[in-house]
Amino acid sequence: MHYVSTRADQAPSQSQQPQQFSDILLGGLAPDGGLYLPEHYPQVSGAELDAWRRLSYADLAFEILKKFATDIPAADLKALTAKTYTKAVYRNARAGENAADITPLRVLEENLVKGGSTTLILQALSNGPTLAFKDMAMQLLGNLFEYTLAKTGAELNIFGATSGDTGSAAEYAMRGKKGIRVFMLSPHKKMSAFQTAQMFSLQDPNIHNIAVEGVFDDCQDMVKAVSNDLPYKARQKIGTVNSINWARVVAQVVYYFRGYLAATTSNEQKVSFTVPSGNFGNICAGHIARMMGLPISKLVAATNENDVLDEFFRTGVYRVRKSSETYHTSSPSMDISKASNFERFVYDLVGRDSARVKALFAKVDTHGGFDLSGKPGSDGDEFKLVAKYGFKSGKSTHKDRLDTIRDVADDYGITIDTHTADGIKVAREHMEANVPMIVLETALAAKFNETILDALGVDAERPNGFENIEDLPQKFVVMDTDVAKMQAYIAAHTGL
Repeated sequence: MHYVSTRADQAPSQSQQPQQFSDILLGGLAPDGGLYLPEHYPQVSGAELDAWRRLSYADLAFEILKKFATDIPAADLKALTAKTYTKAVYRNARAGENAADITPLRVLEENLVKGGSTTLILQALSNGPTLAFKDMAMQLLGNLFEYTLAKTGAELNIFGATSGDTGSAAEYAMRGKKGIRVFMLSPHKKMSAFQTAQMFSLQDPNIHNIAVEGVFDDCQDMVKAVSNDLPYKARQKIGTVNSINWARVVAQVVYYFRGYLAATTSNEQKVSFTVPSGNFGNICAGHIARMMGLPISKLVAATNENDVLDEFFRTGVYRVRKSSETYHTSSPSMDISKASNFERFVYDLVGRDSARVKALFAKVDTHGGFDLSGKPGSDGDEFKLVAKYGFKSGKSTHKDRLDTIRDVADDYGITIDTHTADGIKVAREHMEANVPMIVLETALAAKFNETILDALGVDAERPNGFENIEDLPQKFVVMDTDVAKMQAYIAAHTGL
């Protein structure tokens, strides 16, 4: 399997050096500023789906990943997935759920409607070490990085940005890993107290937390600026774990297959997924699963008040907000107004025309967005093709979150986090008869206790080991958005 940049001037088969999975594993952006995608999406047969229904999560991950990581020996890849996806790693399951299932499903409601019934299902993705769905990919990424670096004796300096959950997931996956340092940017004082404590309380010498005076998009822009400085990136051995990293996206494809297989009994059935969405990485994995042949009816993007993606899927206009226009909300991991992974979907939407993609995203930089509505003066009419990819969307507000958290607690006896509440609110607007709707859980409620207390009047339950995390000593530095200063800081701590 070869990989192509969304902005490539030539196909990988015409390239002097075709890129394979291991070639792009440690990086983020391609040298031309684009994002990597496979030259083609491998297809999954009905016979494979039938056989996969009987597999453990680790074995399912191996079967899917081997279609993309063709340059990693099968035995090695199988050992890596077996090491990653264990009930010991994903042990924070709710009462009544089996941790060995890794991503257990919980049916929330079934209702009789005209023509059949509707079913709303929650897929637990937050049972890993940092209580967020990011652990599903990040734990594998940590093991893949260590495996790859050990073969060459190389080292890697991970430079990333987080709006709350990526940072802790990356740091817990990489702490103590030989040859790896982590430099993680986060928006200063804009994460929950729990999220902040998870990251800043780590004292490992290879972990460096940097609180940036700005919003998440400022942090993300700094990561892109450093990634585009190719001489610096090479000299400092910079890699990324943000959702632009292809390995993270493809690892997330696995739980779409798992959710589908667990919710159905035959391949003639379809399901839909609702995905709380900010950077478009999670739902991008769903798009890839659907392109591989997984029988998905709808992919519903649920946004908060930062509704850039909802606006596009309603109107065809992609309009990036400025930092001053980005709301600080009670679902802060989605406080994003420039969706980094959206370029991967646009590449498919415009027929994999890399010249079009390059022009459209150049316009994002110069004019703050683009318009594919087909209206006079627009940049194209591809919005009319969105429906064939199954995308729908919706928006949720702070009041919606509080109401949904209360409803779910009253009706189903479980406490959900704020982002998952956004998902459930929007999912209810897109239910259809005889097509189960699976909502992907974002995190456990304990990570956003301030809002849970506001909604329910009681603290969210915490898994063992997290009782007093906010009281631990914290290690971090505060910096402004000066890229040159950031580069100097990294260089001073790598010695390269």
